[in-house]
Amino acid sequence: MSLTAALAYARHGIPVLPVHTPDQGGACSCLRGARCDRPGKHPRLRHGLSEASTDPRQITLWWFHWPRANVGLRTGVVMDVADIDSAEGWHGLRHLLADDVPAGPWVRTGGGGRHLWFRPTGFGNRVGLLPGLDWRGAGGYVLAPPSKHATGADYTWLRRPSAGLPVSPAPLLALIEGPPPALRDDHPITHPDRYAEAALDAEADRVARAPVGTRNDTLNRAAFVLGRFVGAGLLDAATVRWELTAAARHAGLGTAEIKGTIRSGMTAGRRQPFEHRPRSAA
Repeated sequence: MSLTAALAYARHGIPVLPVHTPDQGGACSCLRGARCDRPGKHPRLRHGLSEASTDPRQITLWWFHWPRANVGLRTGVVMDVADIDSAEGWHGLRHLLADDVPAGPWVRTGGGGRHLWFRPTGFGNRVGLLPGLDWRGAGGYVLAPPSKHATGADYTWLRRPSAGLPVSPAPLLALIEGPPPALRDDHPITHPDRYAEAALDAEADRVARAPVGTRNDTLNRAAFVLGRFVGAGLLDAATVRWELTAAARHAGLGTAEIKGTIRSGMTAGRRQPFEHRPRSAA
């Protein structure tokens, strides 16, 4: 069933990648198993998103090796996705659009959120457009039906794709075009674990897309930012190193440079843990 879906997405020009799968208890199929902090949400491929493909032979080969793999779709090629992971995010989007949410493809995620598909904007990932709302664009990916969530629930279609995708409404596009929100720790975060996961995706994308001359600095900054989340216990250090290493290799950095830069940046970040709880009054 997953292979059939993967091939169908590819026929529509959407690059596909196999993603790890949670078992019945919610443990990830990766080597970290129950210790994985992103069960069923990270790529099985060594170079991750950069290997996503529309080649039916390659896709068939992947699913021959991993028949239960979740289906990941690269965003920014055929579609961008509004990733809504809470009721707060849904109400925030409706308020932004004055309740005029375009009737495009909608997916109910395994975690109870929604993915709304739009035409590509040309912009990359945006974390925290609104509380509970992220944007997956160029250099991002989402899980697609019939993928399975760690809770045991499936990703399902609420409204399937039809003739065309809607254009992002002007208020939403203006929000996407704005500068990505800075990491703030002077107020409580509603879902700090999800906030950290979104930051990991965004920083890895930033590293992978860094132009020559900025790559090492971008990697160092990303390692520092994510090191703060590691220091706060919101991200796993091994996962951060793996994601940043894959992104840096994609950008063209060498192994020794990658290792040293990640170690230095994360060490500095862990010394200044991200504070996601309300500060007590003085």
